[in-house]
Amino acid sequence: MTTNTNLPLAGKVAIVTGASRGIGRAIAERLAADGASVVVNYARNEDAARDVVEGITSRGGTAFAVQGNISLVTDVRKLFEVAKEKFGRLDILVNNAGDALFGPITETTEETFDMLFNLNVKGVYFAMQEAAKVMEQGGRIVNISSGVTILGVPQAALYGGTKGAVEQFAMAAARELGPRGITVNTVSPGMTETDLLKKVVPEEFRTDMSQTVPLGRLGQPDDIADVVGFLASDAGRWVTGQNIRATGGAS
Repeated sequence: MTTNTNLPLAGKVAIVTGASRGIGRAIAERLAADGASVVVNYARNEDAARDVVEGITSRGGTAFAVQGNISLVTDVRKLFEVAKEKFGRLDILVNNAGDALFGPITETTEETFDMLFNLNVKGVYFAMQEAAKVMEQGGRIVNISSGVTILGVPQAALYGGTKGAVEQFAMAAARELGPRGITVNTVSPGMTETDLLKKVVPEEFRTDMSQTVPLGRLGQPDDIADVVGFLASDAGRWVTGQNIRATGGAS
C-alpha cells in the first residue's frame, strides 16, 4: 500500500469497476494519486487495464488489475475476494462499469434489455452488497449515474431506467449503512468526452451540446474524477444520500 501518510487516502483500499478507460480510469488514477491502493477492474481489455496499473505504479502509487464481468454476480464476488486477499480490507467502492445504448422503445429486444440491466443495475447492486459485507467503518460508496435521468431524453428510456435504479440504490443504502459511518452517493456526469460518448452520440450533436453548457465545453474524465475524489475523502464525510450532478451547469 501507499506509505505517504500525508495523502488524504493513505492506507485506504479502493475498488473501481470499469477502470480501464474513460471516467473509470480517471477515477482510479485520482484515488491512487490521493494515496489509495486501487483495484482496477476490467471486463475485456487487459492491455488497457495493465496500462492504468503501470501508470499508477510509475508515479509511486499502488494498483492491481482484476478481470471481471460485473454483470455476473460470480465475477463480482470474485473481484471482492481478490481485493480482500491482496490488500486485506476495503474502504472505497466506485461503481463505474456500465454501457449506454440508445434506440426507439419499439425496437428494444429482450436480449438488449437484459444485457443493459444486468450490467448497469444488477452488477451495481451486488457490488454494493459485497462492499457492505466487508467495508470498514467510515467507508465510501460512489455510484456513477448519468445526467439523462432528469431530462427525458428520446430513445434513452432503457439507459435512463438503468441509471435511475442506481440512484435509488444509493439513496436507500445511505440510510441503511449510515449508522456504520458509510456514505453512499451518486455522481451524475453530463456529456463527458469518452470513447463511450463517441460511440453513442454523433460528433455534430456533441459539438452542438458543448455550446449549451454554461461553462463552455463538454466534460472531461478528470472533471468527474475530482468529484469522486472529494466524496471518497474525509472532506466528504458529511455528504451522503446525494446525487451530485457534475454537468458544467447543463440542464
